[in-house]
Amino acid sequence: MDTAKKNLKIGVIGMGPVGQILAVHLKEAGCEVAVCDRDRDKMNLIRKEGIRLEGKIIKSTHFDCAYTSAGELAAQNPDLVILAVKIYHTDKVIEELLEVDNKTMLLMSAQNGIDVEEKLAEAFGEQRSFRMVLNFAGNPVGANAANVTFFNAPNYVASVDDSQKKIADQFAGLLTSANLDTVVVDSFALVNKVWEKTILNSSLSALCGISRLTIREAMLQPGMAEIVEQVIEEAVNVARAEDIHFGENFIKLCMRYLRKAGNHFPSLAVDMMNNRETEIDYMNGQLVKYGRKHYVRTPLNLVFTNLVKAHTKRGAVVAAPEPLSVASMFTANGLGVLKEKSEGNHFVGIDLGSYYTKITVVDSDENVVYRELLKTLNRDKNALYNTLQEIESQFNVEAICASGYGREHFPNADTTKTEVSCAAYAVSKLYPGRKNIVDIGAEDIKLIRASAEGKVEEFYMNNKCAAGTGAFITEVAERAEIDLRQMSDLASKSSAMKELNSFCTVFAKTEIMSWIFDEMPANDIAKGIYLSIANRIYKIKMEPGIPVYLVGGVIAYHPYFKDILSVRFGEEVNIPDHPQFVVSLGAAYYAKQYALKKRNEINEIKPVKV
Repeated sequence: MDTAKKNLKIGVIGMGPVGQILAVHLKEAGCEVAVCDRDRDKMNLIRKEGIRLEGKIIKSTHFDCAYTSAGELAAQNPDLVILAVKIYHTDKVIEELLEVDNKTMLLMSAQNGIDVEEKLAEAFGEQRSFRMVLNFAGNPVGANAANVTFFNAPNYVASVDDSQKKIADQFAGLLTSANLDTVVVDSFALVNKVWEKTILNSSLSALCGISRLTIREAMLQPGMAEIVEQVIEEAVNVARAEDIHFGENFIKLCMRYLRKAGNHFPSLAVDMMNNRETEIDYMNGQLVKYGRKHYVRTPLNLVFTNLVKAHTKRGAVVAAPEPLSVASMFTANGLGVLKEKSEGNHFVGIDLGSYYTKITVVDSDENVVYRELLKTLNRDKNALYNTLQEIESQFNVEAICASGYGREHFPNADTTKTEVSCAAYAVSKLYPGRKNIVDIGAEDIKLIRASAEGKVEEFYMNNKCAAGTGAFITEVAERAEIDLRQMSDLASKSSAMKELNSFCTVFAKTEIMSWIFDEMPANDIAKGIYLSIANRIYKIKMEPGIPVYLVGGVIAYHPYFKDILSVRFGEEVNIPDHPQFVVSLGAAYYAKQYALKKRNEINEIKPVKV
C-alpha cells in the first residue's frame, strides 16, 4: 500500500477512553478518521457533539464518519484499522472485518495485555499487523468524553514482523505531531515494552478492584505496597524465564513509578466495580500461564486471577498460552482453552514425551477444544494432575488415553496407545490415503507408513542415537551460537550445500567448531545442520509415490526444514496444523473410540429375569 504521499485513512474501533484519545489526536494530525463502537447511543452522541478530552489533555473534535459495526467501517477501505476494544471483543471484530477485507487494510492492536496482537496476526497475517503500547490512560466522564488521567511519554509502536517500518514511522510521526509522542521500535523491543506495561498493570489492577482502593490509596498502605512488590517480583521471574530482561533496579523503579500514580482506578478495577467482564486472562492470568510453562511459581498472580474470575463468575481455565521464546524446540502453538463452552462428552489425549507432555481435548464431533503443554521432567509431579482437574472442571470428560514414553506410568488413563499408532491415526483422520509420516521428536526419529484407515503398516525408529533429533539440533546450534528462534530464517538465506559429516553429537560439535574457525557464515552453518538431518532421514526406508507428512515439536519451529526435505525427497512434504500435538490428538481420538466401545459393551448386557 502506498501511503507515503498522503495522510493515513484510519478507522478506530472501540470508543472507550483509549479509542477516543487516539481518534482525537489522529484527526488533529490531519488524518481522515472514522470511529466505531457498537453502542448506538454513544455513536449518536459522537455524531452530534464529537469527542471531548479533559484532565491532563484538553481537546475536542467532531467526526464525519461514525459507525456501529466494524464491517461498516472496513467497507470504507481505510488504510489502517486500530482495535481499541476490550480483548474479549476482538474475535467478533475480526469476524466482521474479514467479511469485507480488501487484503490491503492494515490492522493495529492498541489493547492491554500479553500476546493480544496474535489474534490479528493469525487472521490477517503478520505483515499487515501492528502492536501499540500505550503510556496514557483515561476514565470515561460521559459517553463521548474522557478524563485523561496521565500520559507518560512516549508510546511505542511496531510492525509485528518488522516488515512495515515505513508505515509505523508515518503513524508515529502523526501522533507525535499532535503532541502524543510515539516512538517506533522493532518487534523484539516491543515485546519487552508489552511485558513492562503488563507487569505494571497486573501489579495493582486486580488489587484495586478487589479492595475498592484507588492506585494512590493502595500504594499509601504499607501492607498493600508489599503485596504489589511481590506480585511484580513474580512477574519479573517469569519474564526472565522467557528470556525477557529489564534494566537494573526494575522492581524498585516500578514501585517508585506506582507511588507517583494518581488518585484513580485502573480500567480493570472499573470493570470489576461495574460487574463487567475483565481482561484478567491477558494480564495476571497470562503471567500465571507463562509461569506454569517454565514452572516458575506465581501464587499471588494466581490468587488475583482466580479472585477476579470468581467475582465475574466466568470461571475460565487458566492454561498455558503460545510461547514467545523457544528455550527448546518442543514448545507449542495455540495453547489453552479454544472453546470456553462446549457441551456433551469430551475425550482427552495425553502424549507424555521425554521432554514435554502435550494434552489435547476433543468434543464428541472430534473438534479440538483445548490444547496444553507441560514439562515432563520436573520436580512438581502434581502439575499434570492439576491440569487434568482444571480440564475436568471445564469439560465433561468421558475417557482419557495416554501415549508416549510415560504412558504406562500414568494411572489416570482409561487406555493407552503407542505414539506410533496415535500419529498414524491422527494424520489419517486429517488426510486420506496411504502415507509416510516422519515424527522428529526430542530424542528419536520415527518413520511410520500408515494405511488409508490409519493402521500402522511399518515403522522405523532411530532410538540408539540422538543424531537428527531435537536434542541434536539444540546442542549443535548452541555450539555454533545460533539462536534457535532465528535458525530457520538464517538457513533460508543460504545457498551453500555443505553438510555435517558427523551424525554423532559429540563429533558434530567438533566439526561445527572447525566451521567457525574457517569463518563460515551463520546462514551456511544453520543450513548445514538441516542438510545433515535431511540426509539422515532420507536414508530411512521410505515408500516412494505416497505423501510425506512431518509431525513433532521440532518441525513447529523450523519451517525451512520442510523445504530442505521436500528437495531431498523430490516431492512436496506436508506439515499438519499444530504438528507437535498430533500424537496427543490421535490419543484423544482413541479415547473416544474406547468410550464408544465401553458404551456398546454396556448396552449389550442383557437383563436377567428372576
